[in-house]
Amino acid sequence: MSCPLFQVKDQPLRIIIWRCDGLLSAYQLKIHKTGAVTEDDMSQLYMIWKPVCSGCRVNTKDNPNCFCALVPPPNGTRKAGLWQKMSDFVESLGPDPTLDLRASDSYPAGLTNLGATCYANSILQCLYMNKSFREGIFSVEPDLLQKQPVLGQLIRLFVQLHASKMAFVDSSPFVKTLELDNRVQQDSHEFMTLLLSLLEGCLSHSKIAKARTTVQDLFRGSMFHVTTFWHVPNTAFLEVSVLHRCAQCGRESESSSKMEDFYGLELNIKGLKGLDESLDDYLAIEELHGDNQYFCGSCKTRVDATRSIKLCTLPDVLNFQLKRYVFLPQNTTKKKVTSAFSFPAELDMHRRLSEPSQFELIYDLSAVLIHKGTAVNSGHYIAHIKDENTGQWWEFDDEQVTNLGFHPFGETASSSTSKSVKTDASNCSEAILTDSNGLDAPHSQSSLQETFSSSDAYLLMYHLKHNKNVGENMDTAYGVNIKEVEGNEITAQDSPFVPSHLCDEIQNFNASYLDSCEHYKYRKNLELSCINERRQEVRSVLAEAPTQPREQPYFWICSDWLRQWADSNIPAALDNTSIQCSHGKVPVFKVTSMKRLSAKAWNILLSKYGGGPTLSHDDCCWDCLIDGAQNVVSADTYRDQRESLKQLARAILDGNYKDGMYYVSRPWLQQWWKRKVVDAPSEADAGPTTSITCPHGQLMPVQAVGAKRLLVPECFWLFLYKDAISVKPDDPLGCPTFPLDSRECCQCSDEISNEACFEDSLRLVKQMQRQNHEKLFVGKSMPLSLHCKYFLVPSSWISKWRNFVNFAVKNSDKPETLDGVIDSLMCEKHSRLVERPPELIYRRSAIISRESSVGGLTIVSENDWKCFCEEWSGIETKGISARIEKVNDLENALNGSCKEMPICEDKLDTWDNVNNESYIGVNEQLVIKTYPEKTP
Repeated sequence: MSCPLFQVKDQPLRIIIWRCDGLLSAYQLKIHKTGAVTEDDMSQLYMIWKPVCSGCRVNTKDNPNCFCALVPPPNGTRKAGLWQKMSDFVESLGPDPTLDLRASDSYPAGLTNLGATCYANSILQCLYMNKSFREGIFSVEPDLLQKQPVLGQLIRLFVQLHASKMAFVDSSPFVKTLELDNRVQQDSHEFMTLLLSLLEGCLSHSKIAKARTTVQDLFRGSMFHVTTFWHVPNTAFLEVSVLHRCAQCGRESESSSKMEDFYGLELNIKGLKGLDESLDDYLAIEELHGDNQYFCGSCKTRVDATRSIKLCTLPDVLNFQLKRYVFLPQNTTKKKVTSAFSFPAELDMHRRLSEPSQFELIYDLSAVLIHKGTAVNSGHYIAHIKDENTGQWWEFDDEQVTNLGFHPFGETASSSTSKSVKTDASNCSEAILTDSNGLDAPHSQSSLQETFSSSDAYLLMYHLKHNKNVGENMDTAYGVNIKEVEGNEITAQDSPFVPSHLCDEIQNFNASYLDSCEHYKYRKNLELSCINERRQEVRSVLAEAPTQPREQPYFWICSDWLRQWADSNIPAALDNTSIQCSHGKVPVFKVTSMKRLSAKAWNILLSKYGGGPTLSHDDCCWDCLIDGAQNVVSADTYRDQRESLKQLARAILDGNYKDGMYYVSRPWLQQWWKRKVVDAPSEADAGPTTSITCPHGQLMPVQAVGAKRLLVPECFWLFLYKDAISVKPDDPLGCPTFPLDSRECCQCSDEISNEACFEDSLRLVKQMQRQNHEKLFVGKSMPLSLHCKYFLVPSSWISKWRNFVNFAVKNSDKPETLDGVIDSLMCEKHSRLVERPPELIYRRSAIISRESSVGGLTIVSENDWKCFCEEWSGIETKGISARIEKVNDLENALNGSCKEMPICEDKLDTWDNVNNESYIGVNEQLVIKTYPEKTP
């Protein structure tokens, strides 16, 4: 068990000694007695005898053989330094570009979300994954791109999606060119419609036929609306937008010669289960009769009719917008329809055309755009898109791209918002049959049709699968947009190609990115390799560090340096200067700041890091031991002497000791007595006579503030004087000594006497004024009488005067002379009062004034005014006199006050009632009339 540590201060040596139960160590006594130090003494005092520590949780300071807790356990880490987590070291290298590396060339890339651009990212991914559209815009001539920046940025974005090595592409250049507000989310279908319209206009300037009609060839279909009037025989359905023929006049409407183009069909889904029902609803015949009759523009009358939509041609890419947002007229808001909606993997549109066709129109589901969330103006858009080449589905969620397998919602996915089911191919409107996993059977089961259901699907994309005559193989079909390929025009390739003018740009980008990845990998491997090597070095050196108690040679090493070395990535040079004494060796009081190191471990550290000095087992400082032992004995003697003098000090403070010879400060001695007994004097022991020494270096008169003193015997004074000088040896004033026969400073005595006389006279003046104005001093309300003469004095001056004459208020300010105060009551510009007279109160048959707490004027008696003028240099005739009078009406009150002493309106607020008067009778009022005294 180690003994407690104490610090002893002696000039100039400071040493740590060991005590046990308040007694000096036997070894310290022995050294002091014999003046010699043995090897056994060294072993005990330097704690060399302690065994090698293994297993403690902290690095013990009182055991130089303990090297525990310098490193964490094998699997442990620390918050900082060499032993922090490897992930923290990797994080300090900066962002890892390899995390953004695309998994493979066949793995699609994502798009960055710039805030609220998920709607645009989903549509852009749908367009990019369309191979025909991608090849069409890639074929645009470079010259056109300079004139059409939106088209140029879109092609550059698609090239990066196609050939970039990064897992996601920055979409900000395209978004900025399109001038989209990335803080506002828009409707994805509206964005697609506007984007296709803009691209159609841009591509119309292309000289390449394929590129020029890319949007129309892929996305444009045609329809016409049919309005049929009843009782019109042999009405024909023509391919016009609206066929209007009146039953009375027989004339057709003016809009009967145009056909409408469409890029998508907007389908109702509220109350409908699936896509077939929505298409039936979209193409259903609507009857117009009653209040909804059709108005004929020719004969100016309303007639019964039917109205419907007829599909004329269908595009290669058929888009269906599902109307999930419905308008609520009761609160004029929109609400999202979250009911499940089913749609097939294959869609037969043959029977949906306006005229029967001999060709099959089979469409494959190619993309599902999904809106997550229940709010109309918020939420999140993602897209599930099918790869045309592999048939695999991918989920595009901004930067994140996930493989879904061969099903649009995952091969094993069956959630509350989307699932895969099977229906009978012969009757698609029948009930949906679902297996236990919500997935379909193999494709060989032709009796079932694969159908999907989702409560968040917002946009469906179908690609034309094939178009052939029933029983025949043909390449073209009526009712479908056919691509014409001329001999001198660019044809579509089987695999996507990158425009030549962007090849160098994307290659340079990929090369730069891959180079940054390799550079980061190199830095990471180098950093981690250095960390592992340093950790291995620390563990191996610490394994060799312990040395047995009797083993020699050994070396002393600074604990602080060893701790920093074991926890630093790049250690500094070895530094033992902090554990070296003035003799160039190792003092015993540094034993808690150093460790015993084996020769092998020391040689490894010294050879690698250099530094020093080298302190071996032969460098224990014997001189410090002998001097320290002497200081230990001196400290014990000092303690005993001080303890005995404390008892004498208590007797002196209590007045029980009369044989004093030297003066010391009483407050200082009282604090000295309260302090704990220590082994050496401290800073507080300086200046026992400082507070009783006057500025002239002599004894301060006892009447001075803080100059109380006591007499102490000569032995006590010598002890205190020695301590004071040892604590502050360089103090120029030293410690003044005042024997019993010391005389007080005459100059200070005269100053104190003069000041005392002045204080006495001032006290008499204050006492006299308090007697002259007794009621005014205590603040009692003075009863006022009608027609008596009074004077007005500022309330602030009265308050300052009360504080001045009050003995309980120390260091109060002296009031100003009355002459200047009265002058301040008059406005020089208007010669009127700047303050209102005080409020009058009629209470208990007496008239009194109410003083304001924030200023104003105070009414004083004529006698008080005369006394104030004598005491504070006032001129009696200059005062503002006042009389209290009773008037019968308010108007007379105003006239009387204003005639005698009007109030300056520039410096006063609106007055509710003159003088805030109190009523005596029904028609009687009290007012204060002021009269400035004139000089005869």
